Amino acid sequence: MSEIDPITLSVLSGRMEQIADEMDATLFRAAFNPIIAEAHDASHGLYHAGSGDTLVQGKSGLPIFVGVMSFAVKAVIEKAAADGDLADGDIFIFNDAHIGGTHLSDMRLVRPYFRDGQLFCYLASVGHWHDVGGAVPGNYNPAATEVFQEAFVLPPVRLARAGIINQDIIDILLRNTRLPQSARGDLNGQLGALDLGIRRMDELLDEYGAETVRSALDALGHRAEALMRAELDDLPNGRWEAEDFLDNDGIRDEPLAIRVALEIKGDSMTLDFAGSAPQCAGPVNIALPTTVATAYVAIKHIFPDLPANAGVMRPINVEVPEGSLLSAEFPSPTGGYTETILRMIDVIFSAFAKAAPDRVVANAYGTINALSIAGKRSDGKPWVMFSFYGGGHGGSPEGDGLNHGNAPISTATIPPMEILEAAYPVMFRKWALRPDSAGAGKHRGGMGAVYEIEVLEENGAEAFLFGERGRFAPKGIADGEDGALNRFSYEQDDGWERPPLASKMRGIKLRQGQAVRLETPGGGGYGKAEERSASDVARDVARGLVAAEAADRLYGSSWREVSQ
Repeated sequence: MSEIDPITLSVLSGRMEQIADEMDATLFRAAFNPIIAEAHDASHGLYHAGSGDTLVQGKSGLPIFVGVMSFAVKAVIEKAAADGDLADGDIFIFNDAHIGGTHLSDMRLVRPYFRDGQLFCYLASVGHWHDVGGAVPGNYNPAATEVFQEAFVLPPVRLARAGIINQDIIDILLRNTRLPQSARGDLNGQLGALDLGIRRMDELLDEYGAETVRSALDALGHRAEALMRAELDDLPNGRWEAEDFLDNDGIRDEPLAIRVALEIKGDSMTLDFAGSAPQCAGPVNIALPTTVATAYVAIKHIFPDLPANAGVMRPINVEVPEGSLLSAEFPSPTGGYTETILRMIDVIFSAFAKAAPDRVVANAYGTINALSIAGKRSDGKPWVMFSFYGGGHGGSPEGDGLNHGNAPISTATIPPMEILEAAYPVMFRKWALRPDSAGAGKHRGGMGAVYEIEVLEENGAEAFLFGERGRFAPKGIADGEDGALNRFSYEQDDGWERPPLASKMRGIKLRQGQAVRLETPGGGGYGKAEERSASDVARDVARGLVAAEAADRLYGSSWREVSQ
């Protein structure tokens, strides 16, 4: 392996990141469903030819996909080895979450890249398809007890062999979705992104040569590891613990613990999840690849300047007990993985706050509130509106939390109200900040939001909710206060009702003119509330973010003198 100078390394790093970024942009522009096109729930990257480790990922892709896509590529490597052949132009496709992580809505495409007849690396694309079968439109089934009730399960198979597409696979995929046009468009977008990635890699290697680019990829991994070790070496040695809970698993109304012990020794760190709840009946289980990837996302939040490269995780040992809901085995349901990984990030942040509170923020709102509203139009054609919704982020050492932000597991954005109203027979009666939802503190949490969505279709609709934080609020740190609880309600003939499981429900019948309402949590506060400046409190009251009576209770009444 030849040495590579720092300037060339920097140039090649930027070029390869640009390839992944351009693949992201290609899919975002071509995808049919708003979860990819508008929310950017997708990712692309380059992966090691032998190990499948992440080499480069685009900046627009979801961070959670950095780790799980590595497992997806490893699965393809094992599949190709078992088959005994791998050719230029092969493309593998699958959605099996127990192999590739996350959930069945995320369709993964993996393509080997060859140079001069030799395997150089893998390119991969993952995108959240709008519907892949199962019992619930949009695939977030809060009552699932096995994976088959969530969606159609596809193991790693060849979509293309030596450049020839297998139409039979496409036919199977399109027969197992309520929205075949959307699925076809998303698939074509992912294929287009991979084609572009191949062309850009050819151009790069034509310019610099395979040996130089291979040296750069190797150096990037070593440097990511060195940077991570240097960061850890600057932190105090010790062991710190934290725990939090999921409301329930959607089947049994019992809380589920997520526990972590964080230990730092010199330039290495261990995250031990012993004591977390066992594998459960409902769909808040996650597979081991998802757990490891979530640990990586939390680390990237704490150390934001580190590169998106597998070398970052080499100094970090993630220990997960067998039989826990963090290492669930097939065919356990995993459709609600988002809620569990958000709680994992919360407990890692809470534990890290005890070691270095200046490095972390308080808990964010902690749920994507996956809401599906589905029905049939007057012409008999089905429609499925699936989306996720925002909330407040936690206060930090530097200031208040972000109001109405996106989940910290991703860079995905909330689809615009105008796009959703244009695509589906619904109307947003309300899309606003939720007053008094943030945790108090020297730096308060960000505000949650209120969404009220009315059904316009004369045939009515059904609604399905998969959320969390209905019973365990987002935690403050450094003596900050907790944020508000999540609240969901739906309109019926005799008034507004609430689900018995607080944050999960399926099959809510809605007539034309009836609505659902989400009131999302705010973030936890950072620091003691009595240390917040009176002028900041007065400003929040003047803006309607905090009621005057609540401000008196939380911060004292000195703010009234400033407001006068």
